[in-house]
Amino acid sequence: MELRPYQQEARESIQAEWVNGKKRTLLVLPTGCGKTIVFSKVIEDRVRLGERLLVLAHRGELLDQAADKLEKSTGLKCATEKAEQTSIGSWWRVVVGSIQTMMRPKRLEQFAPDHFDTIIIDEAHHCISESYQRVLQYFESANVLGVTATPDRGDMRNLGAYFESLAYEYTLPKAIKAGYLSPIKAMTIPLQLDLSTVGQQGGDFKTSDLGTALDPYLDSIAAEMWKIAQNRKIVVFLPLVKTSQKFVNILNSFGFRAAEVNGDSQDRAEVLEDFDNDKYNVLCNSMLLTEGWDCPSVDCVVVLRPTKVRSLYSQMVGRGTRLFPGKTDLLLLDFLWHTERHELCHPAHLIAENEEIAQAMTTQINQAGIPLDLETVEKQAADDVVAQREEALAKQLAEMKRRKRALVDPLQFEMSIQAEDLASYVPAFGWEMSPPSDKQLQTLEKMGILPDQIDNAGKAAKLLDRLDKRREEGLTTPKQIRFLEQRGFDHVGTWSFDSAKNLIDRIAANGWRVPDGVNPKEYRGD
Repeated sequence: MELRPYQQEARESIQAEWVNGKKRTLLVLPTGCGKTIVFSKVIEDRVRLGERLLVLAHRGELLDQAADKLEKSTGLKCATEKAEQTSIGSWWRVVVGSIQTMMRPKRLEQFAPDHFDTIIIDEAHHCISESYQRVLQYFESANVLGVTATPDRGDMRNLGAYFESLAYEYTLPKAIKAGYLSPIKAMTIPLQLDLSTVGQQGGDFKTSDLGTALDPYLDSIAAEMWKIAQNRKIVVFLPLVKTSQKFVNILNSFGFRAAEVNGDSQDRAEVLEDFDNDKYNVLCNSMLLTEGWDCPSVDCVVVLRPTKVRSLYSQMVGRGTRLFPGKTDLLLLDFLWHTERHELCHPAHLIAENEEIAQAMTTQINQAGIPLDLETVEKQAADDVVAQREEALAKQLAEMKRRKRALVDPLQFEMSIQAEDLASYVPAFGWEMSPPSDKQLQTLEKMGILPDQIDNAGKAAKLLDRLDKRREEGLTTPKQIRFLEQRGFDHVGTWSFDSAKNLIDRIAANGWRVPDGVNPKEYRGD
C-alpha cells in the first residue's frame, strides 16, 4: 500500500524520535486521515527489526479495526488479548490488547516486563488514565507511540505529562486544503439552550443533567433541522439513551427517517448497515459512535451533547469529515448554548489556533444565519485578531517611545513577521515549560531579540529556530526590523534582508532621514 505524503512523513518522523532516544512519542492526525494505516506501517517497520509489539485500545471495535487494517496493509496477522482470547503460545509478533483485559495483574504477569519492544496506543488521549498507566509502567522499557485526533492544546498539555515529544502533527485545515477531507460548513441554530443549571463531573458537563436540560428544546431542534437539513444524511449525538430514543420519535413525526443505536441495541449492526444503505437518513446515538465507526456518506453532524473536551468534540465531528462521491461538504449544526463559562466547544475550536480566534469565529458564525465555510471564517477572524493585536502593540510601542532600546521586543518581532504560531505558542511538554537556558537567552540577545519576556525554553527554542530559518532564507534581521519600524515602516519582517539593507543605506546617505518620495506606510520593500 502506497502511503500519502503526510503519512510517509509521519512514519519516518516516529522512527526518528525513537532513534533519537525519545521513547514515548505522539502522532496527531485528524479523524479520517488514516492513523491506523500509519501505525500499521510503523508496526511493519518494527517487526522487520525483530521486535514484538502490543496495540492497546479501550474498545473491541478499535482492536478489530487495527487487526484488519494491519493485515490488509502489511500482510501481518496478530494475536488477541481480550477476555478469554489470549496471545500466550502464539508465534505472531503483534498482539492487539483490550486495556480492560491487559490491566488485570494476573493477565499482565503472564508476560515478562520486557516482552514487548514497542507499544501502540490507539486513541491516546485516554492513556493518562490509571488503567493505561498500569500497563505502560509494567512494560516501562518499551518504546511507546500514542495516536490521537485531538486538536486541543489543553489535551496536548495533559498528554505532555506522559509523552516526551510530538513526532508528527497533520492538521484538519491542511487535510481539507489537500483534498483528503471534506470542507466543513458551520451554522448556528438560533435557539437559546440554557445549560446554566447543568452540573460538572470529571471536567465536563454531567450527562444526566444534560438530558434533562435538553428535553424542553427537542421539538424546536427537530423543526430547525427539518428546515435546514432535511435532505442531508445526519448523525446526532445526545447525552443519554432515553433522550436519544425520545428524539428519534420526534424526528420521525417531522418526516425524517430516523433510527437509534445504543450499547444495548441487539440489532445495532443491522441498523448501522441500513443507515449506510440509506434506509434511514438520521442516526441518533448516546456517544456510542464517537470512535471506531465510519460512514463516509454522512454530510451533517448535530452535536446535542455539549462538551468542554476538545478530543470528544473532534471525534463527534470526525464522523462526517470523510470524503464520499457526490458529497460537497459537511454541515455542522451548532446552537446558542447558554453557559456561565466560556469553555464550551464550538465548530471554531476544530481549526482555530487559539481561544482568541475561536471566540471571534464563533461570534461571526452566530451572527451569520447561514452556513459558513470554517476555513474562510478562520482566515477573517485571524486577520481581525492580528489587527487588534497590532493596534494594541502600536499603543504599547507609543508608551515605550522614550525608552531607547537596542533590541526588538519579541511581540513586535512576531507581529512584524506575521508569525501567528509564535504569538499563540503554548508549551506542551515538560522540557518546553522549564525556564529558558542562559545560552538561549544570550543567543537571542546576540541576534537582536529582547529576551526579558521569554519565560519558557519551548518559546526560546521556537524563536531561535525561526531566526536561523529566516537567516537561511535571506529575510530581515530583528535589528533591521527595529530600525525601519521605528521610522514608520510596516511589516518589515516580511521583507528580504537585501531590501531592508538597501533602504537603510539610502536613509544613512540622506543624513539618517527617510528619503523624499518614500512613504513608510505604503513602502513594502523592493
